Amino acid sequence: MAEHLMCELSVPGRVGFRFPNLDVPAAPLPEGILRDDLPLPEMAEIDVVRYFTRLSQLNYGVDTGFYPLGSCTMKYNPKVNEDAARIQGFANLHPLQPIETSQGALALMYHLQEWLNEIGGFAGTSLQPAAGAQGELTGVLIIRAYHSSRSDSKRTKILIPDSAHGTNPASSAMSGLQVVELRSDERGNVDLEALREHCDDTLAGLMLTNPNTLGLFDENVEQVNRLVHEAGGLIYGDGANMNALLGIIRPGDIGIDVLHYNLHKTFSTPHGGGGPGSGPVSVVEKLVDFLPNPVVGIIEDEAEEEGVPPLYGLVAPSQTIGRVKAFQGHFGIFVRTYTYIRMHGAEGLRRVSEYAVLNANYLLSLLRDTYHIPYDRVCMHEFVAEGRWADAPDIHALDISKRLMDFNFHPPTNYFPLIVHEALMIEPTETESKETLDAFASTMIKIAEEAHTNPEILKSAPHSTPFGRLDEVKAAKELVLCCVQQYTS
Repeated sequence: MAEHLMCELSVPGRVGFRFPNLDVPAAPLPEGILRDDLPLPEMAEIDVVRYFTRLSQLNYGVDTGFYPLGSCTMKYNPKVNEDAARIQGFANLHPLQPIETSQGALALMYHLQEWLNEIGGFAGTSLQPAAGAQGELTGVLIIRAYHSSRSDSKRTKILIPDSAHGTNPASSAMSGLQVVELRSDERGNVDLEALREHCDDTLAGLMLTNPNTLGLFDENVEQVNRLVHEAGGLIYGDGANMNALLGIIRPGDIGIDVLHYNLHKTFSTPHGGGGPGSGPVSVVEKLVDFLPNPVVGIIEDEAEEEGVPPLYGLVAPSQTIGRVKAFQGHFGIFVRTYTYIRMHGAEGLRRVSEYAVLNANYLLSLLRDTYHIPYDRVCMHEFVAEGRWADAPDIHALDISKRLMDFNFHPPTNYFPLIVHEALMIEPTETESKETLDAFASTMIKIAEEAHTNPEILKSAPHSTPFGRLDEVKAAKELVLCCVQQYTS
């Protein structure tokens, strides 16, 4: 494939768009708006369309292929969600409008808060955090504020299992708490003996990812929660993997005090490329007053008058930790989530989790004889395999992933969690068919055979992409951001 820069397609004098004649007097642009030094290409409309269409066809997307990314839940996103988010009254809303002109949006947010309370077993929810990691930080700040409100200043330690999501330690450290890592036991649960060593009056809380990054539900969860609570700490639940629990178990019912949801994962929103995201935080009754400011509430209720809807507005919790995001978070994702929940209903949400767990265990059953599964028991929505064999010592997880690209499959998550050597973290999600899972498993088995019979084909993969194998460290350190490239046959 030949490589061209977009600027090489430029022809002096060629025009792709003409503005209509002005129907008002012309006025000069403010100084500094026009830049003579900006090398904008001069191209016809058809050339611009073809250029960007070719680029889009080089992209791998969930609408064109399978994304087995563990923990990221890159599943098919129903198009009805997108239609709802583009309804004019939602898409054209401005966050500074008076509440009287924003009642539809506020009502949607209020009911979404209530539904998340019900789904998780909680008393209050803030939609404000912009992503899962910000939801983590918000939750830890709430825990810190709760202890501070009780003048319990000795509680400066937070425990994080080694099977937690990688953002947990960073979120805790940003809050000013001391991070202590907890080891896993031989079955992938929190090691209870390690936990007991730290359950004292300095314990602020525990951040528990459940199911954890091994794809396993912690068999000790009730004992873990009891030990932390008896020591006076709180339990933070990383709810990024709620797509394995919907309608089956409510975290608030088993002792979780504060939890964030990844709306962009569990409730479907395209979130590749770093965004968009949304990480609402739900809390038990004793933490409601510490939620970020503001939350949506009913500020005037004329229920006694038939047919008069309540007036929704913004309410400040009495001991709020303050604002964590401009305005109210990512409203477009709220609309998508609201639509997703309404379309599925309670029974449908439970089926989401049942199929996510079924698909993961089916895929695990197809691969466990070929790939080593270090924690081999019934998984939840994902599982972790090792991308290495003793009799193929030069092959690594990265080689397997690169070779998958030749078969038009997106690679799984590599090298995470860190407690598994050469980790391949695989999540099929609930939206993939048996045929897709069978094809993926067959390809993984074929690659395993190649690792033993023709390892060089893995080491040199991928072979079918516009670029071959890149030096990823160099690419991260030496970014090329000044121009866009085009590839043509």
